[in-house]
Amino acid sequence: MPTHAPLVLIGVGDSAAYRKDVLASIAAKHSVVGVDTAEPAWARPYLTRIITADLSDTAAVLGAVSTYSNDHTVGGVLAYMEHHVQTAALLAQHLGLPGSSPQSMAACRDKALSRRLMAEQQVPSARSVQASSPEAAAAFADLMGYPVIVKPRSQAGSAGVVRADTAAAVRAAFHEASRASVMDLHRYGPAGVLVEEYLDGPEISVETAVLGAGRVRILAVTRKLPAPADSTQEYGHVVDARDPLLHEPALIQLIESAVAAHDITLGVLCIEVKLTSAGPRIVEVNGRLGGDLLPVLVRRAMGIELAQVAADLAAGMQPRLRPVLQRAAAAAFAYPSTSGTLQQLALRTERAQTPGLERMVITHTPGALVSAPPQATLADRLAHWIVLGATADECRTRLTQAAGLLDVRIARPAYAPACTA
Repeated sequence: MPTHAPLVLIGVGDSAAYRKDVLASIAAKHSVVGVDTAEPAWARPYLTRIITADLSDTAAVLGAVSTYSNDHTVGGVLAYMEHHVQTAALLAQHLGLPGSSPQSMAACRDKALSRRLMAEQQVPSARSVQASSPEAAAAFADLMGYPVIVKPRSQAGSAGVVRADTAAAVRAAFHEASRASVMDLHRYGPAGVLVEEYLDGPEISVETAVLGAGRVRILAVTRKLPAPADSTQEYGHVVDARDPLLHEPALIQLIESAVAAHDITLGVLCIEVKLTSAGPRIVEVNGRLGGDLLPVLVRRAMGIELAQVAADLAAGMQPRLRPVLQRAAAAAFAYPSTSGTLQQLALRTERAQTPGLERMVITHTPGALVSAPPQATLADRLAHWIVLGATADECRTRLTQAAGLLDVRIARPAYAPACTA
């Protein structure tokens, strides 16, 4: 049982499918006081208390936790959701607790500011310009050269991120990026649309611990499964404890430079990188744990508890960073093959015979309207599954085998012809 003062967690989240493992890991070592608009039923076993506050109102959160701290000792402040990393940093600063500065977390939330800081420090990234209109976006793209990426300034989960190959496509993408939102993130960051240089090559994320100013450790490398050419959504991830990139000098230097450019001094980060033909380049620096079950994959492949590392750092404790496993783990996500009404979503009975299958979770219910890529978002995912294996290649094979367990049927919308007189 935890004996030290509890951590305050800003934002518990309403998705047990993606948050439960992280919260359970933290609660196994630390008492946790959650701050949210209401207590999610799934989180009750892991919380010692819930403080209710409007999470989109920073002053309200600071006030509610400050009132609590008048009569209770707070051991640290943490956020694992993109929305709340800056609020958590402000609160930690206010209470005199460990954490990176609010300014560094604001830079992680603001992709325009992040690009500017990296450009100033000559960190290999992507050329990026904020556009004020569709016409300005197209003009920037013409100067930059096609293809380009058009994206919102402060969203996550690939919401509104579009590859555009023509000026007309850029103008359409500008409108999409302007209105895109996932998990209400539009309420938590600056608005705006960026036009960015397209980076070729496979994408990875680098799960990184910052133990103090200038003390950066790469804990894991996540290889992203390839997505269809018309989609920017995440289709899956593979973590291999023996990945040679863990010791790649160019990648280590890039990560250290990106952390320094953002002046991040403490925490666990998920830093996205493209392995381009010209070398590794930063896609985004996320001031939080990776989503999409990445902490689960790292635990299963390497035995490192990323969530506990983040919690220990927030509490001023020395985390355990050494891997104790040497295997691979992978996750995949199922999207609709066509847009329409979900009629059937179930698992076939051969599940027990699928080698290495750790879990398979259905995340939608029949009757729902779902969108296929490229319009799909995180909310359209039908299911996810995790497999374990000795190597990354074995995990990829097992992911494909497990995909065959899904029984999906979608009814396309019926379009009636226009009436004629």
